[in-house]
Amino acid sequence: MARQPAYDVVIVGGGSAGSVLANRLSADGTTSVLVLEAGRSDSRLDPFIHMPAALPFPIGNPLYDWKYESEPEPFMDGRRVYHARGRVLGGSSSINGMIFQRGNPLDFERWAADAGMKEWDYAHCLPYFKRMETCLAGADDWRGGSGPLVLERGPATSPLFGAFFEAVQQAGHPLTDDVNGYRQEGFAPFDRNVHRGRRLSAARAYLHPVRQRSNLDVETLAQVSGLRTSGGRVTGVDYVRGVGRRGVRRSVTAGEVILCGGAINSPQLLLLAGIGPAAELEALGIPVVADLPGVGRHLQDHLEVYVQHASKQPVSIGPWLQHRHKPRIGAEWLFLRRGVGASNHFEAGGFIRSNELVDYPNLMFHFLPIAIRYDGSQPAAEHGYQVHIGPMYSDVRGSLTLRSRDPFEHPALRFNYLSTETDRREWIEMVRAARHILAQPAFAAFSAGELSPGPGVETDQEILDWVAKDAETALHPSCTARMGVDQDSVLDPASLRVHGVDGLRVVDASAMPYVTNGNIYAPVMMLAEKAADLIAGNEPLAPLAVPFYRYRDGSPLHPPGDPRNTTEESA
Repeated sequence: MARQPAYDVVIVGGGSAGSVLANRLSADGTTSVLVLEAGRSDSRLDPFIHMPAALPFPIGNPLYDWKYESEPEPFMDGRRVYHARGRVLGGSSSINGMIFQRGNPLDFERWAADAGMKEWDYAHCLPYFKRMETCLAGADDWRGGSGPLVLERGPATSPLFGAFFEAVQQAGHPLTDDVNGYRQEGFAPFDRNVHRGRRLSAARAYLHPVRQRSNLDVETLAQVSGLRTSGGRVTGVDYVRGVGRRGVRRSVTAGEVILCGGAINSPQLLLLAGIGPAAELEALGIPVVADLPGVGRHLQDHLEVYVQHASKQPVSIGPWLQHRHKPRIGAEWLFLRRGVGASNHFEAGGFIRSNELVDYPNLMFHFLPIAIRYDGSQPAAEHGYQVHIGPMYSDVRGSLTLRSRDPFEHPALRFNYLSTETDRREWIEMVRAARHILAQPAFAAFSAGELSPGPGVETDQEILDWVAKDAETALHPSCTARMGVDQDSVLDPASLRVHGVDGLRVVDASAMPYVTNGNIYAPVMMLAEKAADLIAGNEPLAPLAVPFYRYRDGSPLHPPGDPRNTTEESA
């Protein structure tokens, strides 16, 4: 019998977190690392990955997407909500909208308020945010300038973006210099994972530059089907190399296994390995290795809708969707790295509080100079514009459970969207706030009327009915194997080890105790950077006690020492 290959570390998933860990853990040259990615490689010649404007094409395509969907959602008229997740090297960072948002500093203060989580506060997370990024808008106390992840800020120079920034101020909201810096609250151009006209995924930023390391191996089309356990310790993984069940079955032993498959794949593997709620596992005939009731629970996400307007001026990018323009778009992007294809077009947006009782922003806006759905379907008008909107801190909690012991069968996902009074109230506030902005005089020269939801949606109940019928996931599933020390937690906050199981950690969005305010790619990358030091036994980066804006304590609008504070106060 052939001897199984052995590695010091096996990383399950070559996505956002997996790419970071592969880079950092193999850096010493002595730790042998294997990355197993279920999807295929992210070829540099693939325009559907690397052209920013091509982002709708991978969604729903099995060559790039796991193609999950929820169970019928009881508060959304029994609809199944589609969930795209990246099934390709780079994971969801190879198919997402390329929007880079850290979340609010108070998100991490909330994390740290839980027992055992004190070293996940903003001061301890900030140095890892800074380590991973090169912010082309400028490094400072809040932003990094020498990391692998190059961040370009959206130009947001079209007349529609100008009208948007003017309108938010007319509606009573501030502008901010940087939603990832001192003050998140307000509106600004957004940082994007776009560099020189190309998507810069986690794989391109972290993994490909170190692929030549002799102690790092990467296998694609390698779906892990199970964890090998012995005496309460994970000793390796089984996987299938090839396409689905028809592939070649292989095994590998490991000193340590790190799950980086995301908030759906990672808890599924835990449950298949007998790590989870005992009664649930026993009902499927799975031997219990560790009774952890929190595995697959506390599922969180962001839901979003589009408020769309037709434009009476020819200033949107709508006409570029016509087939006759696609050869020009492709040629400009391929040879010049510019033009319509070189932007994700989510170039600006912002965050506000829905009412004066809220301590920090709970509503998010992404502005887009076209009226179209995220997957590229249903262009609503030749010229138009829209805001993607959704509440950030829903108290809704869902679950992930196994349907069977088959690792190739998708688990059952129940998000329970719109199931709480708070969630429904915030949705009503959200839609009314968006409409208030888009109704400001700044848009008078452009608006040819609201396309969605339209004039037939006015009352609170009509708004909720529309959201139930039309909302889509913002693609931020998280918290299904959360850090903590209480009985429902799954991971040790000091190590990301699975409670009660040796040789196994989880490093991805599953580990979050609460979903953050905004897109989750940036906090997942930060979490992986911090976890890399914890796993390698490195001295953690020193906390950075820098100020940040707090609405409640009257923090200045701009960083301390900025002369604009004095000017505004005297005015």
